Amino acid sequence: MAAVAAPIEDYALIGDTQTAALVGMDGSIDWLCAPRFDSGACFAALLGDQSHGHWQIGPADGSRARTRAYRKDTLVLETDFATDEGGVRVIDCMPLRDRSVDLVRIVVGLWGRVPMRMRLVTRFDYGQVVPWVRTIDGVLRLIAGPNALALHTPIEMHGEDLTTVAEFTVNEGDHVPFVLSWFPSHHDLPSPIDATRAVGRTTAWWQTWSAKSVVGGEYAEMVHRSAITLKALTYAPTGGIVAAPTTSLPEWIGSVRNWDYRYCWLRDATFTLYALMSAGYSSEAKAWRDWLLRAVAGDPGQLQIMYGPAGERRLTELELDWLPGYEASAPVRIGNAASDQYQLDVYGEVLDGLQLARQMGIGSDADSWGIQRAILDFLEDGWRRPDEGIWEVRGGRQHFTFSKVMAWAGFNSAVKAVEEFGLDGPVDRWKQLRADVHREVLEKAYDHDRNTFVQAYGSKLLDASVLMIPLVGFLPASDERVAGTVKAIQEGLTTDGFVARYDSGTTTDGLPPGEGVFLPCSFWLADNLALLGRTDEATTLYEKLLGCCNDVGLLSEEYDPVGKRLLGNFPQAFTHVSLVNTACNLAGDSGPAHHRAGRRKTPSGDAASP
Repeated sequence: MAAVAAPIEDYALIGDTQTAALVGMDGSIDWLCAPRFDSGACFAALLGDQSHGHWQIGPADGSRARTRAYRKDTLVLETDFATDEGGVRVIDCMPLRDRSVDLVRIVVGLWGRVPMRMRLVTRFDYGQVVPWVRTIDGVLRLIAGPNALALHTPIEMHGEDLTTVAEFTVNEGDHVPFVLSWFPSHHDLPSPIDATRAVGRTTAWWQTWSAKSVVGGEYAEMVHRSAITLKALTYAPTGGIVAAPTTSLPEWIGSVRNWDYRYCWLRDATFTLYALMSAGYSSEAKAWRDWLLRAVAGDPGQLQIMYGPAGERRLTELELDWLPGYEASAPVRIGNAASDQYQLDVYGEVLDGLQLARQMGIGSDADSWGIQRAILDFLEDGWRRPDEGIWEVRGGRQHFTFSKVMAWAGFNSAVKAVEEFGLDGPVDRWKQLRADVHREVLEKAYDHDRNTFVQAYGSKLLDASVLMIPLVGFLPASDERVAGTVKAIQEGLTTDGFVARYDSGTTTDGLPPGEGVFLPCSFWLADNLALLGRTDEATTLYEKLLGCCNDVGLLSEEYDPVGKRLLGNFPQAFTHVSLVNTACNLAGDSGPAHHRAGRRKTPSGDAASP
């Protein structure tokens, strides 16, 4: 049996802002989709074993990394191995693309003499298709259907059982390059590139980009690493930001809660904009805003919760039965059926995000207000309908509290657009709708006996999404119902201080129970504590969350607080967005929670003083 994938936290990310790869501490690249984030994988060992595709370079004795780190302010990874005979460093990066997809690896001799081994297993189409392999003019070529790879290296290679292997020795001062390039099989072979120059250019590009950062304060290093991660998850041609570069990493080991996250979610809009702007990356924020406008253009009744990196709408969900799944967590899914769900909250998120863009100085697109007016027309009736909610449940529609709160945020944003920027619209009607939603939520989603907001109208179940109530300004943090909700969630949905989305054993979500705690929700709890003035508690929780980062500063979506391991797709953009924004909230009035709370409303829905 071939080796299975490593723990999720053992992986580091490299990428070219169009796709990304995951590199293990054993020097194995176990995940790579090409040419885009959502393309078929040519290395899929992450979701099975090494026979499903991987590329390993490491000491022949199997030694794992002693240390690894990114070069300062970059996505260039340096992994150091030590054996009894010597030490080597493997440098990994993906140059910013101006041609084919290139994956550059250089083995550097640090001291002594180290026997090395390279093992390349290519399986196109998510581990299924074995390519035709041949060597022409010293270049290894691997072709099947529309996909082709070419490997340039001075090292002699040979085949073993549908695997390309090489044994070589690295002495102190040696630099041994490998450049693997993906290209369409009907195109000419890409010309070779100088690996050392490519690493240098990639390093310089990331450091130049990073120099735009305005991040400071106690948590600057972690916040900046999160900003780099968000840039790595940006699809550069369009500005869309994928939720993660992976699919089907389970929310609990052995569960069926395995989803494809290689798409762009609308509900991430507002907080992603704030995180990018707070870190100093206004051009990335504008590109994300522009992607958002293109994606939602058209009939608001056809609005989806997620789109492909270029705005594609057809994200048909399929199960790949030839892959056993990460640690046997089947099924492996590509595509996402949740794209066809009705999720009311995204309408509010889009409207709120576009209003935030105006407030933060991102110039308005000529069509922006017209698109928003169309969304608002739909929302006037649409807010009354039940939906599948923020958690994309597959157990039937309900009147979810968070969905209604975000509908309120949509109308509130429209009112502010008129009052603050002089845009044209029926502001009195929007004010009335805002008040209607507010009143209904307080009447139907609040449990007076327990002093807490609940998951849905008439429900007794808790849901961490209601932590957003003060964060979007629906109620001020000083309202006793906010403090009561925080208390109820701390008592009913936390494990070792970390927050679960909801109790998967009692919530009807259409799936078997069992999942990890949800890291973005845990950051939201820290935000709430900060707004409540419980700064010490907020800081303690935030630092505990930072402690969940792996050794190179990356986080997934969920976490197992008992097993102390990361769960879910990795790295997860919204988790890193939350890390950035909570740092801003802890810093004081500059944070998004304070900003939006300044737009809070009284219980009647009328404007209150900041």
